[in-house]
Amino acid sequence: MNLYNLNKSHLKEIKSQSFKLEKDIQQLVEANLQMLFGLDFVKTEFQLNGLRIDTLAFDSQSDAFVIIEYKKGKSFSVVDQGYSYLSLLLNNKADFILEYQEQTGKMLKKQEVDWSQSRVLFVAPQFTTYQKQSIEFKDLPFELWEIKKYENDLIMLNLHKSSSQVSVNTISNQDERVEQVSKEIKVYTEEDHLAKASEVTKELYFDLKERITALDEVEVNPVKQYIGFKIGKKVFCDLEIQKKQLRVRINLKKGTLEDYKILFRDVSEIGHWGLGDYEAVVTPETDLDYLMSLVKQSYNVYGS
Repeated sequence: MNLYNLNKSHLKEIKSQSFKLEKDIQQLVEANLQMLFGLDFVKTEFQLNGLRIDTLAFDSQSDAFVIIEYKKGKSFSVVDQGYSYLSLLLNNKADFILEYQEQTGKMLKKQEVDWSQSRVLFVAPQFTTYQKQSIEFKDLPFELWEIKKYENDLIMLNLHKSSSQVSVNTISNQDERVEQVSKEIKVYTEEDHLAKASEVTKELYFDLKERITALDEVEVNPVKQYIGFKIGKKVFCDLEIQKKQLRVRINLKKGTLEDYKILFRDVSEIGHWGLGDYEAVVTPETDLDYLMSLVKQSYNVYGS
């Protein structure tokens, strides 16, 4: 990707620069983990059973561990390393829990972790065509992030996204690691949530989704219990699809939502999926224009 600086009507190319060491990439990411990926830092250079994890992180939005691996060269297998790391995680859950508690000082119970949403991020200046093609499946829990450095201290981070609808489970002759990971870890899609919905609910979902994604830079993020909508790295609202209705949650704290029609109820002291303290049941009779005015309040908080 070419970057340019615009001065009135004149463009000047911003030249790329290389990272000298793989460690330089790691230190940059770890120092800015929340901003870049919305993750909480746990441990650098975590070693267990002969394997070394460059960065161990935790996703507080999905309650799952995230493993980050940095590469400066191109000669490595994304799939082999990814499955090795996830197999290590699934076979040593207690060790990861203990490391989290020791490093953060926070209590974390095994049942509080959603192991099914564990994933591995690979961060490198460039990936080969073969590496990108190797993860062309809809349900691989691996992400390829290209990081570029430019003059004037500019950094660009770009996610390689797969458009494939093929499942990795269609591959024959899988080794034990792949089978184990496939049983315990799942990459969720919109289709997983819509499968249980009535046609009326599906239509309602797509109507509301279209309105939400019409806001600038919104990303759709399906997870286990709901479909989140992100601005930057933060979920500002989420939809839980049920058979005959939708549940919509707004990620704002109690007392901060201006809702004069009282469409949303306070769920701050009630067990619920998703984020935030406000939840509403949405049916075809719901005033979606008014609902969107409330969603935008959260969007403006996280997008500012």
